[in-house]
Amino acid sequence: MHPTAELHVHIEGTLEVDLLVRLAQRNGLPLPSFDPDVLRQRYRFGKLQDFLDVYGQNVAVLRTEQDFYDLAASYLARVRAAGVRRSEIFFDPPTHLARGIRMETILAGLTAALDESRADGLSADLIMCFQRDLGADAAMGLLDMALPFRDQFIGVGLDSSEVGYPPSLFTRVYARAAAEGLRRVAHAGEEGGPEYVWEAIDLLGVERVDHGNRALEDADLVRRLRDDQIPLTVCPLSNLALRTAPPELRDHPLPVMIEEGLNVSIHSDDPAYFGGYIDDNFAAVTRELGLSSAQTATLARNALTSSFASPQEIAGWVAELDAGVAAAGGAR
Repeated sequence: MHPTAELHVHIEGTLEVDLLVRLAQRNGLPLPSFDPDVLRQRYRFGKLQDFLDVYGQNVAVLRTEQDFYDLAASYLARVRAAGVRRSEIFFDPPTHLARGIRMETILAGLTAALDESRADGLSADLIMCFQRDLGADAAMGLLDMALPFRDQFIGVGLDSSEVGYPPSLFTRVYARAAAEGLRRVAHAGEEGGPEYVWEAIDLLGVERVDHGNRALEDADLVRRLRDDQIPLTVCPLSNLALRTAPPELRDHPLPVMIEEGLNVSIHSDDPAYFGGYIDDNFAAVTRELGLSSAQTATLARNALTSSFASPQEIAGWVAELDAGVAAAGGAR
């Protein structure tokens, strides 16, 4: 796989079944079963909420700093082996704070793993997500709570159930985040229509749109995304698992996005639940959509240049990518 960046991944969504069982046993917590095969059978989702229900039950095993460290270290080792050079990782404090876990505990475990990863050559940072179904006041309260730890995360995002919770509800908290110098992204246009993408761009001032598939329903929006080269972080296997795209991967809108000249890239979302990590997503779209090596190189390059890393780091990774393409005889 080409060197790339992972810009749309939820660290709680990397909780593999084997680690889930190990953490439950370590913390003396119940599970529906301790048989990994039985647990995996629950990972058949008819809609986003079905996934969120299982996801919420599973993250209850995360209790200690060591738990959060083990989770992040496992993910980072996996994607380093896949060729990821940069990872900007979502984490969801409300999920844990509601269970009495302290922000200090969450961040201490995650940042310890990230520090080790950086020492091993994988650039990584955290993006804190507001849970949109909890509302705008809860988001502002979370930001207030998190600001004393400002040096441990680089930006904010917006996730969870989309429909009924438009970006416009969160205008004030995003303005506050911008004033604090935080980078800004938001999930939009996965379940919600193009109007959610418009609001994320124009009202929240996001620098990237997470998902954005439904933007294709609005020609004016497509034009805006293309003209401004606003990044879209698309997650094909996630779309397939949650039925937010056509039921066959070969019908996924990714090729249309590429043809439209959109700044689109590929990511894994919640890989433990949706059938694969970033390299698995690349392999699947290459196989099922017949993407050329030129197209996959463009997707990888888009991810690198859309990251919040330093210009010097990005230039180095892009040069590495281009050298690899040239050594392979050019992208075909």
